[in-house]
Amino acid sequence: MYERVLVLGGTGFLGKRLQMFKPEWKYIGSKHCDLMDRSACKKFFKEIKADAIIHLAAKVGGIKENALNQAEFYYKNTIINTNVINEAKNAGIKRVLSSLSTCSFPDRMQSFPFVEEDIMSGPPAITNLSYGFTKRALFVQSNTYREQYGLNYSCFSPSNIYGPGDNFENDKSHFVPAMIRKISEAFEGDTVEFWGTGNALRQQLYVDDLARIIPLTLKYHNTNCPLIIAPNENFSIKKMVEYCIEISGKKVKPLFNGILDGQHRKDGSNHKLLQLIGNFDFTDFKNGLKKTYDFYSARKK
Repeated sequence: MYERVLVLGGTGFLGKRLQMFKPEWKYIGSKHCDLMDRSACKKFFKEIKADAIIHLAAKVGGIKENALNQAEFYYKNTIINTNVINEAKNAGIKRVLSSLSTCSFPDRMQSFPFVEEDIMSGPPAITNLSYGFTKRALFVQSNTYREQYGLNYSCFSPSNIYGPGDNFENDKSHFVPAMIRKISEAFEGDTVEFWGTGNALRQQLYVDDLARIIPLTLKYHNTNCPLIIAPNENFSIKKMVEYCIEISGKKVKPLFNGILDGQHRKDGSNHKLLQLIGNFDFTDFKNGLKKTYDFYSARKK
């Protein structure tokens, strides 16, 4: 359907996995084009002559970095998103598919799982307020360009992504890779500390599942709906830690420090997604976690 697809954020975690499924697409990162520089963005888009853009580029981080650097997250993501959508339009690119996040949905809901129509019904969680609002702004910008200029700009909202190739290295990592690193590096009998209470619930989306769904979304998702991409499973942080300890084979004790618990739950419905693409066999979390743990363990050797 699209012969020349450009993936922004293509050298990041998701982009690298997507390339395994769609190697014919063009993948770029910040070293190829600084998306915060409007002139560079404008020049690059005009030269590349893409039929479609997959917009995955963003300033991202774990709950601690999000909570402590709200201004930086707001500024960088706002500039990136504004430049991408506007300069894609100026370059005559009629199809843009942008990644939002379930973080952009409200912190408090009357019922769960939430649905796409709920996205504007309340503010995002305070721990990632800036990031959540920048994703909402991307959603609004995409839809206003769709309405005013007749462009096929749409958005999807994935839940938490994890898997092989994630950032395991430091405090900027998300929960699953941070958990794997901590437990993998612990010794028998150690106490391993985690943020929060362990009671928060999360949908964890295996990265290769999302990489398989994105091409289908590019083809079939042609509306103003912030399409939710999430598995049905919704586990507590505590349960995920238990699974990881079991996979490690170690006798270690988890300790939850009660700090930065984040949203209690933020599970979204995949009903519209499955109506669009048909049945999809999501990787169950325990299986995906083992694959990710084994990847990290093999990399350390």
